[in-house]
Amino acid sequence: MGVRTAIVNFATKSRSAPGAHRLAFAVLLGVLAAAPAQAAPPAGLEVIRPWSRPAATGGSGAGFMELTNRGRTADALVAVASPLARKVEMHRSVMAGGVMSMQRQAQVAVPAGGAVRFAPGGHHLMFLGLTRSLKAGDGLPATLTFASGAKLNVTFAVGTGIGPPAPHHH
Repeated sequence: MGVRTAIVNFATKSRSAPGAHRLAFAVLLGVLAAAPAQAAPPAGLEVIRPWSRPAATGGSGAGFMELTNRGRTADALVAVASPLARKVEMHRSVMAGGVMSMQRQAQVAVPAGGAVRFAPGGHHLMFLGLTRSLKAGDGLPATLTFASGAKLNVTFAVGTGIGPPAPHHH
């Protein structure tokens, strides 16, 4: 039973002294007003077209997206977690001396009023130790955590591996 249902039940079914239910009702309304509301989405942070490629159980998957910050304050992506991976790391592909390598990133800055693109050959997420295979059409859930404390829940759409899946129209 929800809190609001309990309040309505108490207010309509109470057999206590006259006026007592009004006092209790007022107290409960005060408690509700003081309670924190459900977390609102972070101001200005948005993930656009999150996608991934097929991958095998136990292996590694990759995550790509555009991360935008329409807010007035810079932020940084500091952690990513997924129930389908043992751990998730942020990486950046770098070309040095004619050799491409991946460098693990402790955080990825997202400038105020700007965007960061996570794409093949650049910034990307590595989903390590997948607990199940990822096939085209699957969704890969993840929670992005920012330096500001903001969190975004995202589902990466698994495509065929050559780019983001085509939009699905009904």
